[in-house]
Amino acid sequence: MSMRIAVALAATIAASVTLSSTAQARPELVGINSDYAPGTIVVRTQERRLYLILDSGRAMRYPVGVGKAGKQWEGTTKIDGKYINPAWSPPDEVRRDKPNMPDVIPGGSPRNPMGVAAMTLAGGEYAIHGTNVPGSVGGYVSYGCIRMLNDDISDLYQRVSVGTTVTVTR
Repeated sequence: MSMRIAVALAATIAASVTLSSTAQARPELVGINSDYAPGTIVVRTQERRLYLILDSGRAMRYPVGVGKAGKQWEGTTKIDGKYINPAWSPPDEVRRDKPNMPDVIPGGSPRNPMGVAAMTLAGGEYAIHGTNVPGSVGGYVSYGCIRMLNDDISDLYQRVSVGTTVTVTR
């Protein structure tokens, strides 16, 4: 094998490992001090982490992308819908910033920002959803939604139901 082929092969393998580790689900079982009831989802915006409270002292922790500066919110709401491969219609605020966006992006499209699943939140235009841009998870990237890796939203989706309490803190 020539040196050139060996270098190209090594670079390809390294890129594959890097890309696959970026997109891997990373829920962790962690200790947590909280007064939240088991089953509650807690998003800590500053940490860019979502916690699913399991019982007193334990939670599943996931990395998330959160609202950009000026697009963050805090409060308590509930999950009011669960959807696999949802279609997405840009809210008015997104449409103002990006007027060339289509009216609807079909579910399953690589351009759909909802990823493989979404759980809508009561009282607004926000959701906890997957993403087709895994590198955005961990940043201040959205218009207020909570963005998760597709494998992570799939995991969380199976663990919670409509009516689950969601608390977002700074």
